[in-house]
Amino acid sequence: MEPFISCYTGLLGAGVDEVGRGPLAGDVVTAAVILDPEQPIEGLNDSKKLTEKKRDRLFDEIQEKAKSFCIARASVAEIDELNILQASLLAMKRAVEGLHIQPEHVWVDGNKIPRWTYAAEAVVKGDSRVAAISAASILAKVTRDREMVAFDAQYPGYGFAGHKGYPTKVHMEAIERLGITPIHRTSYGPIKAKLEQMALF
Repeated sequence: MEPFISCYTGLLGAGVDEVGRGPLAGDVVTAAVILDPEQPIEGLNDSKKLTEKKRDRLFDEIQEKAKSFCIARASVAEIDELNILQASLLAMKRAVEGLHIQPEHVWVDGNKIPRWTYAAEAVVKGDSRVAAISAASILAKVTRDREMVAFDAQYPGYGFAGHKGYPTKVHMEAIERLGITPIHRTSYGPIKAKLEQMALF
C-alpha cells in the first residue's frame, strides 16, 4: 500500500524525518520535503524498506520533482552536548526552516515535534504512512549512507561502509582493536566505556 494521508487537504504541507539516531558514529541527518501533487512519485515508502538501488533512484527523482526540499543535520558534537533526541529535533527544525517555500503544515515522523511556530502533527511510523515523510526519509538516509561510505575510506578498518556506524559486532570489534575516531559519539555507552578504559592506561 502506498503511503497516503488525506488530512489538511489544500494546505501546503511538508514532511520531515531523521536518520541516524542509533549509530555510534556520524551526524544525525534530516530532510524536509514538500511534494508537488502535479508530479507524483511512484514507489515512495519508508527508506528502510527499499533496496539501495531503489532509494538511489528515488533520491534523484524527489529532488527533481519536489516543490522544495532541504537536507540538514546535527553534528556529533551537538549530539554529545544536547543528547540524541534534542539533536534530532534541532536537525528537523533546521531542515524545515531551510525550505525555500515555507509550509503551512508539517508532518513529523515519530511522536515528538520540534519547538517551532509551524502547525504540525507527529505521525508514528509516518515514513510508511505519509508520502512527504517517506520522501524525506529517503533523502536523509541516502545522504547519510553516502557520508558513511566516505568515512570508510577516511577511517579504514572500521567497516563504516557496511554497518553505517551502527553497533554491529564488526564495528564493536574494530573499536576494541583500533580505538575511537573523531566521528564517534562520546556520549554513547560503548564509546564512553572505551574512553574510560583508555584513561586507565
